[in-house]
Amino acid sequence: MRFSIARALLRTCPLLIVSALAGCASGLQFHSGGADGRAEAAPPTEMITEQLIHAEKQKAAQQKQQDISSLIVKNPGPYRIGAGDVLSITVWDHPELAGAGMPAAAAAADNGTLATAAANSTPPGFVVDHKGRIQFPFAGLLPVEGLTEEQARAQLSEKLAKYIANPNVTLRVQSYRSKRVYIDGEVKSPGLQAINDIPMSLMEALNRAGGLLPTADQSRIAVERSKVRYDINLRELVQKGIDPNTVLLAPGDVVRVHSRDESKVFVSGEVITPKALTMHDGRLTLNEALGESGGVSPLSGDARQIYVVRKTAEGTRVFQLDARVTGSIAMAEEFELRPKDVVYVAASPLANWNRNLSLLFPGALTSAVGVTTRP
Repeated sequence: MRFSIARALLRTCPLLIVSALAGCASGLQFHSGGADGRAEAAPPTEMITEQLIHAEKQKAAQQKQQDISSLIVKNPGPYRIGAGDVLSITVWDHPELAGAGMPAAAAAADNGTLATAAANSTPPGFVVDHKGRIQFPFAGLLPVEGLTEEQARAQLSEKLAKYIANPNVTLRVQSYRSKRVYIDGEVKSPGLQAINDIPMSLMEALNRAGGLLPTADQSRIAVERSKVRYDINLRELVQKGIDPNTVLLAPGDVVRVHSRDESKVFVSGEVITPKALTMHDGRLTLNEALGESGGVSPLSGDARQIYVVRKTAEGTRVFQLDARVTGSIAMAEEFELRPKDVVYVAASPLANWNRNLSLLFPGALTSAVGVTTRP
Protein backbone atom coordinates (compact mmCIF):
# COMPACT_ATOMS: atom_id res chain seq x y z
CA MET A 1 0.00 0.00 0.00
CA ARG A 2 2.79 2.41 0.97
CA PHE A 3 4.69 1.54 -2.20
CA SER A 4 1.72 2.44 -4.39
CA ILE A 5 1.31 5.80 -2.64
CA ALA A 6 4.98 6.54 -3.09
CA ARG A 7 4.89 5.57 -6.78
CA ALA A 8 1.85 7.80 -7.31
CA LEU A 9 3.63 10.63 -5.57
CA LEU A 10 6.70 10.22 -7.78
CA ARG A 11 4.52 10.25 -10.91
CA THR A 12 3.03 13.58 -9.85
CA CYS A 13 6.34 15.09 -8.66
CA PRO A 14 7.04 17.05 -11.86
CA LEU A 15 3.73 18.87 -11.51
CA LEU A 16 4.31 19.41 -7.78
CA ILE A 17 7.80 20.77 -8.38
CA VAL A 18 6.55 23.29 -10.91
CA SER A 19 3.70 24.36 -8.65
CA ALA A 20 5.88 24.62 -5.56
CA LEU A 21 8.61 26.59 -7.28
CA ALA A 22 6.06 28.91 -8.84
CA GLY A 23 4.48 29.66 -5.46
CA CYS A 24 7.62 30.02 -3.35
CA ALA A 25 9.73 32.62 -5.10
CA SER A 26 12.68 33.20 -2.83
CA GLY A 27 13.52 36.64 -1.58
CA LEU A 28 11.94 39.39 0.48
CA GLN A 29 8.25 39.90 -0.25
CA PHE A 30 6.26 43.09 0.51
CA HIS A 31 2.50 43.47 0.69
CA SER A 32 1.51 45.83 -2.12
CA GLY A 33 -1.98 46.71 -0.93
CA GLY A 34 -2.64 49.81 1.16
CA ALA A 35 -5.09 50.17 4.02
CA ASP A 36 -7.64 51.72 1.67
CA GLY A 37 -7.35 48.89 -0.82
CA ARG A 38 -5.28 50.84 -3.31
CA ALA A 39 -2.13 49.31 -4.74
CA GLU A 40 1.14 50.60 -3.34
CA ALA A 41 4.45 50.14 -5.07
CA ALA A 42 6.91 47.96 -3.19
CA PRO A 43 10.17 49.74 -2.28
CA PRO A 44 12.89 49.18 -4.88
CA THR A 45 15.83 46.99 -3.94
CA GLU A 46 19.19 48.76 -3.97
CA MET A 47 22.22 46.58 -4.53
CA ILE A 48 25.05 47.18 -2.06
CA THR A 49 28.02 48.39 -4.07
CA GLU A 50 31.08 50.50 -3.35
CA GLN A 51 29.36 53.50 -4.93
CA LEU A 52 26.28 53.09 -2.73
CA ILE A 53 28.42 52.72 0.42
CA HIS A 54 30.32 55.91 -0.45
CA ALA A 55 27.08 57.82 -1.05
CA GLU A 56 25.56 56.59 2.23
CA LYS A 57 28.64 57.65 4.20
CA GLN A 58 28.53 61.13 2.69
CA LYS A 59 24.83 61.43 3.49
CA ALA A 60 25.36 60.28 7.08
CA ALA A 61 28.23 62.76 7.52
CA GLN A 62 26.03 65.62 6.33
CA GLN A 63 23.26 64.65 8.74
CA LYS A 64 25.71 64.58 11.65
CA GLN A 65 27.14 68.02 10.94
CA GLN A 66 25.38 69.71 13.83
CA ASP A 67 26.90 72.98 14.96
CA ILE A 68 28.03 72.52 18.58
CA SER A 69 30.37 75.53 18.57
CA SER A 70 28.14 77.24 21.12
CA LEU A 71 28.95 74.45 23.59
CA ILE A 72 32.73 74.63 23.17
CA VAL A 73 34.58 77.04 25.47
CA LYS A 74 38.35 76.61 25.60
CA ASN A 75 39.10 79.21 28.30
CA PRO A 76 36.20 79.37 30.78
CA GLY A 77 36.21 82.35 33.08
CA PRO A 78 35.95 82.33 36.88
CA TYR A 79 32.76 81.48 38.70
CA ARG A 80 30.20 84.29 38.96
CA ILE A 81 28.01 84.65 42.01
CA GLY A 82 24.27 84.00 41.60
CA ALA A 83 21.09 84.25 43.63
CA GLY A 84 20.93 81.56 46.29
CA ASP A 85 24.68 81.23 46.78
CA VAL A 86 26.00 81.47 50.31
CA LEU A 87 29.06 83.68 50.85
CA SER A 88 31.60 83.49 53.62
CA ILE A 89 32.91 86.98 54.47
CA THR A 90 35.64 87.79 56.97
CA VAL A 91 36.86 91.27 57.86
CA TRP A 92 40.17 90.79 59.60
CA ASP A 93 40.56 92.46 63.02
CA HIS A 94 36.79 92.95 63.12
CA PRO A 95 35.28 89.62 64.28
CA GLU A 96 32.06 91.35 65.34
CA LEU A 97 31.10 91.72 61.66
CA ALA A 98 31.12 87.97 60.99
CA GLY A 99 28.19 87.12 63.29
CA ALA A 100 25.69 88.88 61.07
CA GLY A 101 25.86 86.07 58.56
CA MET A 102 24.77 83.23 60.87
CA PRO A 103 21.16 83.85 61.91
CA ALA A 104 19.92 80.34 61.15
CA ALA A 105 21.98 78.55 63.80
CA ALA A 106 21.04 81.09 66.46
CA ALA A 107 17.32 80.85 65.70
CA ALA A 108 17.44 77.07 65.90
CA ALA A 109 19.19 77.15 69.26
CA ASP A 110 16.48 79.45 70.68
CA ASN A 111 13.71 77.08 69.60
CA GLY A 112 15.47 73.97 70.91
CA THR A 113 15.40 72.27 67.49
CA LEU A 114 19.02 72.71 66.49
CA ALA A 115 19.38 69.28 64.86
CA THR A 116 16.26 69.65 62.73
CA ALA A 117 17.05 73.18 61.64
CA ALA A 118 20.64 72.30 60.82
CA ALA A 119 19.41 69.71 58.35
CA ASN A 120 16.92 72.05 56.66
CA SER A 121 18.50 75.49 56.96
CA THR A 122 21.07 77.13 54.74
CA PRO A 123 24.74 76.91 55.75
CA PRO A 124 26.09 79.75 57.93
CA GLY A 125 27.05 82.72 55.83
CA PHE A 126 25.56 85.54 53.79
CA VAL A 127 22.85 84.33 51.42
CA VAL A 128 22.46 86.13 48.11
CA ASP A 129 18.78 87.04 47.88
CA HIS A 130 16.50 86.72 44.83
CA LYS A 131 17.56 90.19 43.69
CA GLY A 132 21.23 89.23 43.77
CA ARG A 133 22.11 91.20 46.93
CA ILE A 134 23.64 90.57 50.34
CA GLN A 135 23.23 92.67 53.45
CA PHE A 136 26.45 93.44 55.32
CA PRO A 137 27.08 95.76 58.26
CA PHE A 138 28.09 99.29 57.21
CA ALA A 139 27.82 98.33 53.54
CA GLY A 140 24.05 97.84 53.53
CA LEU A 141 22.51 96.06 50.54
CA LEU A 142 25.33 95.14 48.22
CA PRO A 143 24.52 93.76 44.70
CA VAL A 144 26.90 90.89 43.97
CA GLU A 145 25.06 88.77 41.38
CA GLY A 146 27.11 88.29 38.25
CA LEU A 147 30.35 89.29 39.98
CA THR A 148 33.38 87.11 40.55
CA GLU A 149 34.73 86.62 44.06
CA GLU A 150 37.47 89.13 43.31
CA GLN A 151 35.04 91.76 42.07
CA ALA A 152 32.66 91.28 45.01
CA ARG A 153 35.57 91.52 47.46
CA ALA A 154 36.77 94.78 45.92
CA GLN A 155 33.28 96.25 45.96
CA LEU A 156 32.74 95.35 49.61
CA SER A 157 36.15 96.72 50.59
CA GLU A 158 35.31 100.00 48.90
CA LYS A 159 32.07 100.28 50.89
CA LEU A 160 33.74 99.45 54.21
CA ALA A 161 36.63 101.86 53.62
CA LYS A 162 34.29 104.71 54.57
CA TYR A 163 34.04 103.32 58.11
CA ILE A 164 37.14 101.12 58.55
CA ALA A 165 40.65 102.18 57.71
CA ASN A 166 42.26 99.88 55.15
CA PRO A 167 39.78 96.97 55.55
CA ASN A 168 41.25 93.53 54.89
CA VAL A 169 38.37 91.48 53.49
CA THR A 170 38.22 87.78 52.58
CA LEU A 171 35.19 86.78 50.49
CA ARG A 172 34.51 83.39 48.98
CA VAL A 173 31.54 81.28 47.93
CA GLN A 174 30.84 78.83 50.71
CA SER A 175 27.89 77.02 49.15
CA TYR A 176 27.13 76.86 45.43
CA ARG A 177 23.35 76.77 44.98
CA SER A 178 22.48 79.14 42.13
CA LYS A 179 23.62 77.16 39.09
CA ARG A 180 22.83 73.50 38.41
CA VAL A 181 22.73 70.95 35.63
CA TYR A 182 20.76 67.71 35.50
CA ILE A 183 22.34 64.38 34.54
CA ASP A 184 20.01 61.57 33.48
CA GLY A 185 20.25 58.19 31.82
CA GLU A 186 22.96 55.55 31.94
CA VAL A 187 25.13 56.99 34.72
CA LYS A 188 25.72 55.61 38.20
CA SER A 189 24.24 58.56 40.11
CA PRO A 190 21.75 60.55 38.03
CA GLY A 191 20.45 63.80 39.44
CA LEU A 192 21.32 67.44 39.99
CA GLN A 193 24.92 68.61 39.94
CA ALA A 194 25.86 72.05 41.24
CA ILE A 195 28.20 74.19 39.18
CA ASN A 196 31.07 75.41 41.33
CA ASP A 197 34.43 77.11 40.81
CA ILE A 198 35.58 74.11 38.73
CA PRO A 199 34.25 74.58 35.16
CA MET A 200 31.37 72.18 34.53
CA SER A 201 32.46 70.49 31.32
CA LEU A 202 30.61 67.51 29.91
CA MET A 203 33.27 65.09 31.15
CA GLU A 204 33.29 66.75 34.58
CA ALA A 205 29.52 66.35 34.84
CA LEU A 206 29.66 62.68 33.84
CA ASN A 207 32.43 61.99 36.34
CA ARG A 208 30.52 63.71 39.16
CA ALA A 209 27.56 61.49 38.32
CA GLY A 210 29.73 58.43 38.98
CA GLY A 211 30.73 57.78 35.39
CA LEU A 212 29.01 55.92 32.58
CA LEU A 213 27.42 52.52 33.10
CA PRO A 214 28.50 49.57 30.90
CA THR A 215 25.15 49.88 29.12
CA ALA A 216 25.76 53.52 28.16
CA ASP A 217 26.01 54.46 24.51
CA GLN A 218 28.87 56.96 24.21
CA SER A 219 27.70 57.89 20.73
CA ARG A 220 24.32 59.14 21.93
CA ILE A 221 24.75 61.78 24.62
CA ALA A 222 22.17 64.54 24.34
CA VAL A 223 22.61 68.04 25.77
CA GLU A 224 19.39 70.06 25.91
CA ARG A 225 19.76 73.83 26.28
CA SER A 226 16.98 76.39 25.82
CA LYS A 227 14.77 73.97 23.86
CA VAL A 228 17.67 73.09 21.55
CA ARG A 229 18.99 69.53 21.53
CA TYR A 230 22.63 68.78 20.74
CA ASP A 231 23.58 65.16 19.99
CA ILE A 232 27.16 64.43 20.97
CA ASN A 233 29.21 61.42 19.93
CA LEU A 234 32.26 61.21 22.20
CA ARG A 235 34.09 58.86 19.86
CA GLU A 236 33.62 61.19 16.89
CA LEU A 237 34.67 64.22 18.94
CA VAL A 238 38.00 62.58 19.72
CA GLN A 239 38.43 61.53 16.09
CA LYS A 240 37.87 65.14 15.00
CA GLY A 241 40.47 66.36 17.47
CA ILE A 242 37.96 68.06 19.80
CA ASP A 243 38.68 67.72 23.51
CA PRO A 244 35.44 66.67 25.31
CA ASN A 245 36.61 68.77 28.28
CA THR A 246 36.01 71.90 26.18
CA VAL A 247 32.28 71.12 25.90
CA LEU A 248 31.11 73.43 28.67
CA LEU A 249 27.69 73.11 30.26
CA ALA A 250 25.56 76.09 31.24
CA PRO A 251 23.11 76.44 34.14
CA GLY A 252 19.88 74.61 33.40
CA ASP A 253 21.38 72.19 30.88
CA VAL A 254 20.00 68.66 30.82
CA VAL A 255 22.39 65.85 29.87
CA ARG A 256 20.89 62.50 28.88
CA VAL A 257 23.03 59.43 28.26
CA HIS A 258 21.11 56.93 26.15
CA SER A 259 21.31 53.18 26.54
CA ARG A 260 22.73 50.79 23.98
CA ASP A 261 19.49 48.85 24.16
CA GLU A 262 17.79 51.75 22.39
CA SER A 263 20.03 51.20 19.34
CA LYS A 264 19.37 47.61 18.37
CA VAL A 265 19.68 45.85 15.03
CA PHE A 266 17.53 42.79 14.31
CA VAL A 267 18.92 39.81 12.39
CA SER A 268 16.43 37.21 11.15
CA GLY A 269 15.89 34.71 8.38
CA GLU A 270 18.28 31.95 7.41
CA VAL A 271 21.09 32.59 9.88
CA ILE A 272 22.45 30.25 12.54
CA THR A 273 21.18 32.32 15.49
CA PRO A 274 18.57 35.02 14.77
CA LYS A 275 18.85 37.70 17.43
CA ALA A 276 18.67 41.38 18.31
CA LEU A 277 22.13 42.96 18.46
CA THR A 278 23.21 46.07 20.33
CA MET A 279 25.41 48.51 18.47
CA HIS A 280 28.97 49.18 19.65
CA ASP A 281 28.86 52.86 20.63
CA GLY A 282 26.77 53.70 17.59
CA ARG A 283 28.58 51.51 15.09
CA LEU A 284 27.77 48.07 13.69
CA THR A 285 28.53 46.84 10.20
CA LEU A 286 26.61 44.30 8.16
CA ASN A 287 29.54 41.90 8.36
CA GLU A 288 29.65 42.20 12.17
CA ALA A 289 25.89 41.61 12.44
CA LEU A 290 26.09 38.45 10.34
CA GLY A 291 29.13 37.24 12.25
CA GLU A 292 27.52 37.73 15.67
CA SER A 293 24.49 35.78 14.40
CA GLY A 294 26.60 32.81 13.33
CA GLY A 295 26.59 33.65 9.63
CA VAL A 296 24.35 32.48 6.79
CA SER A 297 22.95 28.99 7.32
CA PRO A 298 24.80 26.59 4.99
CA LEU A 299 21.74 24.31 4.81
CA SER A 300 18.97 26.76 3.97
CA GLY A 301 20.39 30.26 3.46
CA ASP A 302 20.80 31.96 0.10
CA ALA A 303 24.04 33.97 0.15
CA ARG A 304 22.83 35.88 -2.92
CA GLN A 305 19.93 37.38 -1.02
CA ILE A 306 21.07 39.21 2.11
CA TYR A 307 18.77 42.14 2.73
CA VAL A 308 18.85 45.20 4.97
CA VAL A 309 15.47 46.86 5.57
CA ARG A 310 15.69 50.43 6.85
CA LYS A 311 12.90 52.78 7.84
CA THR A 312 13.67 56.41 6.94
CA ALA A 313 11.75 59.67 6.91
CA GLU A 314 11.33 59.31 3.15
CA GLY A 315 10.04 55.73 3.41
CA THR A 316 11.28 52.17 3.56
CA ARG A 317 14.58 51.36 1.87
CA VAL A 318 15.73 47.84 1.01
CA PHE A 319 19.39 47.02 0.37
CA GLN A 320 20.61 43.70 -1.03
CA LEU A 321 24.05 42.10 -0.86
CA ASP A 322 25.15 39.24 -3.08
CA ALA A 323 27.78 37.48 -0.98
CA ARG A 324 29.03 35.52 -3.98
CA VAL A 325 30.34 38.65 -5.68
CA THR A 326 34.06 39.31 -5.42
CA GLY A 327 34.75 41.81 -2.65
CA SER A 328 31.36 41.28 -1.01
CA ILE A 329 32.95 40.66 2.40
CA ALA A 330 34.79 43.98 2.21
CA MET A 331 31.59 45.76 1.20
CA ALA A 332 29.70 44.11 4.08
CA GLU A 333 32.37 45.38 6.47
CA GLU A 334 32.06 48.92 5.09
CA PHE A 335 28.25 48.98 5.07
CA GLU A 336 27.28 50.54 8.40
CA LEU A 337 23.91 49.70 9.91
CA ARG A 338 21.64 52.12 11.71
CA PRO A 339 19.46 51.65 14.79
CA LYS A 340 16.31 49.58 14.13
CA ASP A 341 17.67 48.14 10.88
CA VAL A 342 16.46 44.62 10.02
CA VAL A 343 18.94 42.21 8.43
CA TYR A 344 17.16 39.36 6.66
CA VAL A 345 18.72 36.37 4.89
CA ALA A 346 16.36 34.71 2.41
CA ALA A 347 16.01 30.97 2.04
CA SER A 348 17.48 29.17 -0.94
CA PRO A 349 15.10 27.94 -3.71
CA LEU A 350 15.73 24.34 -2.69
CA ALA A 351 14.87 25.08 0.95
CA ASN A 352 11.68 26.83 -0.14
CA TRP A 353 10.71 23.93 -2.37
CA ASN A 354 11.34 21.40 0.40
CA ARG A 355 9.27 23.39 2.90
CA ASN A 356 6.34 23.87 0.54
CA LEU A 357 6.34 20.20 -0.42
CA SER A 358 6.44 19.20 3.24
CA LEU A 359 3.36 21.34 3.84
CA LEU A 360 1.50 19.62 1.00
CA PHE A 361 2.45 16.05 2.00
CA PRO A 362 3.91 15.93 5.53
CA GLY A 363 6.32 13.00 5.69
CA ALA A 364 5.35 11.69 2.24
CA LEU A 365 8.53 12.80 0.53
CA THR A 366 10.70 11.03 3.07
CA SER A 367 8.68 7.84 2.69
CA ALA A 368 8.85 8.02 -1.10
CA VAL A 369 12.60 8.47 -1.11
CA GLY A 370 12.97 5.61 1.34
CA VAL A 371 10.90 3.27 -0.80
CA THR A 372 12.68 4.07 -4.05
CA THR A 373 16.11 3.61 -2.53
CA ARG A 374 15.42 0.13 -1.22
CA PRO A 375 17.25 -2.69 -3.08
